[in-house]
Amino acid sequence: MNIAEAKSQIEETVEGYLTRDETGAYLIAPEAQRPLFLLGAPGIGKTAVIGQVARELGIGLVSYSMTHHTRQSALGLPFIVHKRYGDEEFDVSEYTMSEIIASIYDYREETGHDRGILFLDEINCVSETLYPSMLQFLQFKTFGRHKIPDGWTVVCAGNPPEYNRSVYDFDVVTLDRLRKIAVEPDLEAWRAYAIKTGVHPAILSYLEVKPDHFYSVESTPDGKSFVTARGWDDLSRIIKLREMKGKTVDRILVDQFLQDDSIAERFAQYYLLFTKYRSDYQISAILAGSAPDEIRERAKAARFDERLALARLILDALDAHTGAVVETEQVVRVVRDAIREEKPAILSGENAQDVLEDTSCALMQRAALDEKAGAPAKKLRPYRLGATWLSEFAGACGGERALSGETAFSVIERAYSARVREMKERSEACAREIERAFGFVEGTFGNGREMVAFAAEFAAREGTSQFASRFGSDAYAEHGKDVLAASGQSDLEKRLQAIDLDALATADEEARKAEASKKSCGCGSCSGCRH
Repeated sequence: MNIAEAKSQIEETVEGYLTRDETGAYLIAPEAQRPLFLLGAPGIGKTAVIGQVARELGIGLVSYSMTHHTRQSALGLPFIVHKRYGDEEFDVSEYTMSEIIASIYDYREETGHDRGILFLDEINCVSETLYPSMLQFLQFKTFGRHKIPDGWTVVCAGNPPEYNRSVYDFDVVTLDRLRKIAVEPDLEAWRAYAIKTGVHPAILSYLEVKPDHFYSVESTPDGKSFVTARGWDDLSRIIKLREMKGKTVDRILVDQFLQDDSIAERFAQYYLLFTKYRSDYQISAILAGSAPDEIRERAKAARFDERLALARLILDALDAHTGAVVETEQVVRVVRDAIREEKPAILSGENAQDVLEDTSCALMQRAALDEKAGAPAKKLRPYRLGATWLSEFAGACGGERALSGETAFSVIERAYSARVREMKERSEACAREIERAFGFVEGTFGNGREMVAFAAEFAAREGTSQFASRFGSDAYAEHGKDVLAASGQSDLEKRLQAIDLDALATADEEARKAEASKKSCGCGSCSGCRH
């Protein structure tokens, strides 16, 4: 199966293993929960999908590579304890807790996740001295006398012997304790992931033309020659970074990620052609609606692969712009919620700078905790940016010497409103860019294959799809309706009103209710109290 199908199998299995009945007992007892074993070529995304599953299920993840583990580090170190049995006394060997088991307990303490996945990579590379203990672990989920905590599912991964000299085939006794999932490289499965995560459009366009270059492992007189999905993914990141810094991307760089001379040479040449498309087609002019007629004429006369490259260049620019707006909306909501929560305290006379700085620190601490739990950077940014905004609002209060009460909150209100207005303007600008982009594609290519590909990728990309679903897009709804299920779209003004300061207008009434609640129960910790 491909990696997407494997991910679905893992997700369903983990959900099933974590399901309990009405008495709290697991529907499948922990000792009967066979560990999953992903077996597949290197660089196809086995490790990546485990992280995706953990994030999507909202559970923890502890990862270990088994290649460096000895029997002592996996089982723990022996020590002598003195015991008495009846009238006799003995010195008995026991073991400290396994490093692997202890890491789960450490993770739980740091993050609060009491359910998760223990991912053991390179499981078929364990040393011979550790192998018998692995059999016990796979059967009973214990190393020595220490068992993994309830609520944790074991997932393993490894490469076939032809890719790794340290690998040996598991015997039937071992395989009978595992749920083996054989994974094969698959361009279509990877492309869906690549579009969603924003892999560089030059790579997507190149693999559209040369799909057989997606994954390749060959033996040559000079050693192994290979290209993997991981290589394309990592190359995409470094290309984006170098473009951002205004640096060139050349064959020397490509060789470091695509370790096949022929494929590296061809992609390096294609990238130069792709950058020429970017310059010649004036993407910013297309989105501004000011592209000259000769650009449209050139696109009409271009080959299909050049047309797709142009479509991806347009989508890449749209994805960056809309993604920034979506992120800003998330920051606005984080800050709005923080202001709502702290308004009663500020109005009651507490120092606004102190209140906002404390809340800013709390957001940074939340981001740090989520980072320890393995959350992606994109999820952490709204909290960190929100913390920065609150610090700026605190500085504005200090600059205007408005330290508490209505005066301080008025300063905060103005600063917040300015951020919301800026987001409105950017969202409206993005909506116009989307209209012009769809208009350009339709006016140039009609509603043929190019429009189908454009609309489908618009829906698959994270920034554009989230923007359309949150703020709405008439052009997307119209052009995508025959290709896509354009569900979940909302009116732009309705969406913006939900995050505007109008939503804070009732905060005075909420503060009064909170104060009344404090007086009525005397607990000092009711909703609205500062504690």
